[in-house]
Amino acid sequence: MNTTRRGLLAALSGALVPAAWSQTGAAWPSRPLKILVGFPPGSSPDQTARALADGLSQRLGQAVVVENKAGASGNIAADAVAKASDDHTVGVLINGNLSIAKLLNPATPFDPAHDFAPVGLIGTAPLVLAAAASLAGNTPAELLAAARALGDKGNYGTPGNGTVAHLGMELLKAKTGIAALHVPFAGNPQVVTALLAGQVKLALLPPALAMAQVRAGKLKAIGATSPVRSALVPELPSLREAGVAGAELEIWNAMAAPANFPKAALAKLSAALADVVRSPEGRSRLFALGWQAVGASGEGLANRMKADTALLGGIITSRGIRAD
Repeated sequence: MNTTRRGLLAALSGALVPAAWSQTGAAWPSRPLKILVGFPPGSSPDQTARALADGLSQRLGQAVVVENKAGASGNIAADAVAKASDDHTVGVLINGNLSIAKLLNPATPFDPAHDFAPVGLIGTAPLVLAAAASLAGNTPAELLAAARALGDKGNYGTPGNGTVAHLGMELLKAKTGIAALHVPFAGNPQVVTALLAGQVKLALLPPALAMAQVRAGKLKAIGATSPVRSALVPELPSLREAGVAGAELEIWNAMAAPANFPKAALAKLSAALADVVRSPEGRSRLFALGWQAVGASGEGLANRMKADTALLGGIITSRGIRAD
């Protein structure tokens, strides 16, 4: 290839790269980094993003601003991240946004598998399989037997169709022979209220929400959905310990960027995020918010996205589940 042709191709290639993205590397970030969150101020994803912002700012040398774009279970913010046209907008998103969104609703305007560049996995948490105080039994085996004995006269509550709690309960039904019917609510607080009143018999709940009632003697806990005992609820057996295999499921949050985020900037951000999350202060802050700190790389997050899509996608397909 002659010099003239080579120069022409280089010029054309450069023209295809947005001007805002052509200057990256050591100089990145050159202005404040914006983190989009798909839930309102005070929500768990919002608190997580804000807990990490100062540490990221210190390591990146620029201000880090958290902006809330609430709605559609976080998918409004996720779509904004996927379509961001600069290299200074990323998102703190949840597992639903980054794995099964398109499977639950084909009209979702982004594809988790292709429209994001994974930055890193921030934290994970199991769900607690909680039971109404009126359910017979006290040990995990007794409570599971009582739930099975109810047949389709039993029920379980979730914060809505297509939520991880919904999919997790359908997974548990397949593994345990429980035939409980799904009762969706507007959110987890309403699920807890119904569980306390005995209007529903079972629910998968975040540890902090469930254990406050369990420790007060108002609910019963069967086990946690983590692969092994969780540091967040060390007094509870995992469901595997309780005799239920194949029902390991965790909720998680992560940072993602647009798919065509510059590689040099992505590597720098990923390293900074991992450093913040793994630091003693980062671990402590996340634990207080109900998360086990992970700090996995972009590759680790990509693997988690694929694994959850396969696991939960199977439930979505087999049960014909669609989001509200």
